[in-house]
Amino acid sequence: MKTKSLLSLSDLSAGEIENLVSLAIDIKNKKIVSQILTGKVIALLFEKPSLRTRVSFEIAIHRLGGYCLYLSPAEVGLGKREPVADVARVLDRYLDGIVSRTFAHQTLQTLDKYSQIPVINALSDFEHPCQALADILTIYEKKGKLCSLDLAYIGDGNNVAHSLCLAAMLTGIVFRIATPKGFEMDRSVIEKAKEISTQSGSKLIMTDKPGEAVSGADVVYTDVWTSMGQEAESEQRRSIFASFQINHELLSHARKDVIFMHPLPAHHGEEIAEGILDHPCSVAFDQAENRLHVQQALLTKLYHDC
Repeated sequence: MKTKSLLSLSDLSAGEIENLVSLAIDIKNKKIVSQILTGKVIALLFEKPSLRTRVSFEIAIHRLGGYCLYLSPAEVGLGKREPVADVARVLDRYLDGIVSRTFAHQTLQTLDKYSQIPVINALSDFEHPCQALADILTIYEKKGKLCSLDLAYIGDGNNVAHSLCLAAMLTGIVFRIATPKGFEMDRSVIEKAKEISTQSGSKLIMTDKPGEAVSGADVVYTDVWTSMGQEAESEQRRSIFASFQINHELLSHARKDVIFMHPLPAHHGEEIAEGILDHPCSVAFDQAENRLHVQQALLTKLYHDC
């Protein structure tokens, strides 16, 4: 890989994403068994609670022969008990890698700046690249291709949307995103996506009309309306996003063989109607499983030259 760390989906090239997906499939099908992390210690440095991210990374590290050390917010207190830069310089001398789930993206950048070991973004307020890689793997498995597919993202232009948009642009997927006015993706991500699209032939289409985005879509995707750290906005967001719920009526505008995706956890009755997660077109739990396989692939690639 072209960088020692993965902080943003844009750290990867189209070819690297393709290679990661291919490797993840081989790992999933047990064609490749690697112990590349033998003798290495990887820390999970988390400021936010987690189910899928923690479990999938712990298992991935174990399967690759490494030792996983979980560091909770209370134990480290990033930026509170001591500066992030100091934490980075200490951990750099103990560990072989850091997988970090943080509130602020800048925390990840500081960890990477002040250490020589790989740093992996396991979620920040700006991006969620590991989720996007699992999403791309899932789409490829279900559709048999990526290029020229239409992916409709409905909801908040958040960290998940950012990484998924960049992944789509790199792999030739048409990315349609419907957000309420004022909840669009960050301008820097939009500009980066447009820049990538000129090379990949993909398209970024933005609207505030969910039906317009979903019409003829191969993939329909949503995420929670209120992310961790935004709890004070919950009631206001429920009102603003009410017409952006994924329900049977909205899904009826997509292609007949549409797949529905959600990174989980899901709030039933909010961003998705009751029963949608169990709809025949839902692949949300396949996505969750693929976090494990794609993270094994990512760790394998990052440590291949270490």
